[in-house]
Formats: sequence, structure tokens, C-alpha cells
Amino acid sequence: MIKKAAFYTLGCKVNQYETEAVIDIFLDNGYQIVDFSEMADVYIVNSCTVTNEAARKTRQIARRAKRRSPDSLVAIVGCYTQAFPDEVSEIEEIDFVMGSNNKAEILDKAEEMLAGRDVDAEIKEYKELRDYEELNLKRLSNTTRANVKIEDGCNQFCSYCIIPYARGPVRSRKKEDVVAEIRKLSQQGVKEIILTGTHLGAYGSENGNSKALTELMQSLTEIESLKRVRLSSIEGTEIDQGMMDLIAEEDIFCPHLHLPLQSGSDQILDAMQRPYTAGEFKETVAELRKRIPDLALTTDVIVGFPGETEETFAQTVEAVKEIGFAKVHVFPYSAREGTPAAEMDQLNGNIVTEYSKKLRLINEALMLDYQKEFLGEKREVLIEEVRDHQTDLLTGYTDNYLKVLVDGPDELKNELVEVRLEESFDSHHILGKIID
Repeated sequence: MIKKAAFYTLGCKVNQYETEAVIDIFLDNGYQIVDFSEMADVYIVNSCTVTNEAARKTRQIARRAKRRSPDSLVAIVGCYTQAFPDEVSEIEEIDFVMGSNNKAEILDKAEEMLAGRDVDAEIKEYKELRDYEELNLKRLSNTTRANVKIEDGCNQFCSYCIIPYARGPVRSRKKEDVVAEIRKLSQQGVKEIILTGTHLGAYGSENGNSKALTELMQSLTEIESLKRVRLSSIEGTEIDQGMMDLIAEEDIFCPHLHLPLQSGSDQILDAMQRPYTAGEFKETVAELRKRIPDLALTTDVIVGFPGETEETFAQTVEAVKEIGFAKVHVFPYSAREGTPAAEMDQLNGNIVTEYSKKLRLINEALMLDYQKEFLGEKREVLIEEVRDHQTDLLTGYTDNYLKVLVDGPDELKNELVEVRLEESFDSHHILGKIID
């Protein structure tokens, strides 16, 4: 009888990449992959621990799987297990756990358990995670775009963030392995590659090479079949002139950067242990826009951080408006056990909620303003594999991260098509018309 496995992924693009790679391993060994809501022999939850809510959801999903199929194996792997192994080990419904390392061995652990043998957790201390674990994508559930992980770990230790403890120190994938995988994926029909990592801009830094990411990007320009490359989140302090030049001059690089601001107050940035001031961030933005005029800048902002006042929040609002982001991801601060910020005096939850609502309203206006800059223009849109569920129109993204709705046949899915951007549908979508 064919064994079945089901996977549930929480969190970031790195987790998504790793799950896809582990699914390949299960498929290569004769497993059938089913939806997590179906009956399976093995359930794998690739966990997130950025917030308490993410950890709670991880526990909830794992327990739900065990209730559905009491005789099946249920495992929690990844960041939550790595950062809080004792907490995870207390979950009675879990059969085995693994940390952030050795995900390629998940199948072996499952097979051991199915054969009636016990397995060890083998969760290393985060400081001991020194080697980059090579995982590769062979099959894709979505061929429109693919996340390609090039780096793991973070050395930054922002005061609110648990990730360095969940992912370990920076370690980078070999450039030739990254290039080989991206070449293969593009030849298989993937139109857009998203370079991702726990701390993307630190790629190669453990080897003393501050220009490793730029060198990798330069190598990607030699792949003839490659259509688009987008960078995931990167610190503004890690963008060098060569990177700017590549984005400005090479068509494959999307003019879109996600630069986390987190706060527009120097006082709060200092408490967060961020590596820049608000003024330095603005200078970076000005330099980027001078070199890449149609650049889409998106960002993350944490509101309600310990010590936030009306004055420091107003500084953040002013900075966000002045910079004019294309989109702001607003994160209400949530204390994470094990971080320095969790030991600080916390704000009243009602204040955090109020700040969040205010900034989200500003974000809606900023998104509409950004759209207006491009109405009437022609741009290439990569059509998604699924239609918008409300309008039944095709959806897709321009290179500068505008989400577009167009009327067209299913045959256009996973194709780059030229579209005239005609009018704003709402703050998240532009209505476009395909140019014949």
C-alpha cells in the first residue's frame, strides 16, 4: 500500500522552500502527498516561532492532525522546536520533533517511527548550526514563481527577534549550487525566482565577502532562460553600488526592494538594536530612487514597541509618509519570550491596536498613490496560476510589484503578457487590459 504524507508550513519563504524540498524527498521514496486535511500516515508541521501566535497555531495544527488520525505519525520540525525544544516536547500528541537542521533526514526519522523504533530529537544548540544544509527543489507545486533559499541564519540579534536562536548563525549556500538550481528551474518553465534567506543581505558574510550577493546576481545574468529575479527582504545597509547597478541595468532584476524600516524614531530603533538611524535609512532610499526611478519600496513597521510614545509613533508616521512606500506591512508588537524586548515595560494592548489601525489607514492611501504613478503605462505582468476569487479575473504582478487584474483565457497563466494599467480597482489591485 502506498504511504501518504501531509505537510503544513507556517511562516516565511525560507520555510516554504524547505517544505517543497522535503516533499521531493518523500515523493522520491514512493509517498503520495495529500492535503493536510486528509488522512495520512505522516503529518509534518514546518513550524514558525516569530510570535506567540505562530507557536500557538503550530501546536493547534499538530493536535488537530492527531485527533483526525490517532494512529498516524505527527511531527513538528523547524524554528519553534529549535528555539523552544522543552515547550514542544510537552505536547503529548507529537510523535517526534526536529530542529532547524537536518531536515533532509525527516523521512528517515518517520520511517524509523513507522517501523516501531524510537528516534532521538537531536536538536543542536543554535550556536552549533554551522553548516548550510543543502536542499534542492525538483518538483514545484507552483511553476509561476519559485523561492530559492541561498542563506540561513542571522547574526543581527534585534532585541525583539527570536530568529537567531531558531535559525542559528549565518551560513551560505555555494554560489555554483544556487546558479545550477536556478538554471534548472528556469529551464523547467519557472518565470520568476525569488532569492530568499533568513538574512538575505548577509549572504557570504561568514566568509568575509560583503559583495557575495552582488556577485551571485551578476552570475544569474548569464542564464539565458531566466526571465525575472526578485529579492526578498534585505537591509538597506547591505545594498552596495553594484547591486543598485544590476537592478537598474539588467532587465531580469525586478525594480522592487523590501527594506524593513521597523520604526521612524531613532530612540525606538536604538532600543530595537537596529543597525541604522531613520536619517540613514532615508539617505539609502534617496540614493536607490536616484539610480532606479520606478523602484517599488515595500517595508515592515513594528508598532507598539516597548517605550513607544505618541511622539515616537508620530515620527514613524512622518517617516513612512515622507518615504512614500508602495506598501507597508504593519506588525503590532507582540512580546516573544526569550528576547530582550520581552523584559521591557510593555504598552497597553489598546494603544498598540490604535497605532496599528492608524498606520494601516496610511498604508491604504500610500498604495493608491503608488498605483496612480503608473496608470496609463504598459508593463509586463506575470499571470498567476489561480484567478482572483472575487472577480474571476486573471491576476498577476508587474516587475515593480503592482498586482493587476485582467480579463483573459486560462492559457495565459504562467505567461508574461504586456498589459496597459488602466485604473485602480482598490488599494491592492489595478485593472489592466491585455495588449494584443
